[in-house]
Amino acid sequence: MSKTFLILGAAAAFLAVAIGAFGAHAVKSRISADLLEIYNTGTAYHFYHSFAVLIVGILLFLAPHPNGWLNWSGWLFLAGIILFSGSLYTLALSGIRTFGAVTPFGGLCFLAGWLCMAVGSWRAFSH
Repeated sequence: MSKTFLILGAAAAFLAVAIGAFGAHAVKSRISADLLEIYNTGTAYHFYHSFAVLIVGILLFLAPHPNGWLNWSGWLFLAGIILFSGSLYTLALSGIRTFGAVTPFGGLCFLAGWLCMAVGSWRAFSH
């Protein structure tokens, strides 16, 4: 599972760079300042949590035993990227504010992911 999260984290970071560049060059002049701010928030959280997925991969590699808490952490971070950042990208590009109703579910995934990472790390590395 370590390899899976390292690959997915790298892919997510790649997409964050591409989506950020798209926003800076193609989107910036086509949407309002408030929608661009929403888009940039999606990009920032996408980046942060791409790194979190990579950290999960490293922790799983270092953990002496399989760790379900860390696995859940990685999947929750990925779900959060899709729900949180994806809904903000969609809202910003479409202007349809109802997409913002999905964003808090992504935020909850991020929070749960960090909690699972904490518990998983505690269980894996406390002797």
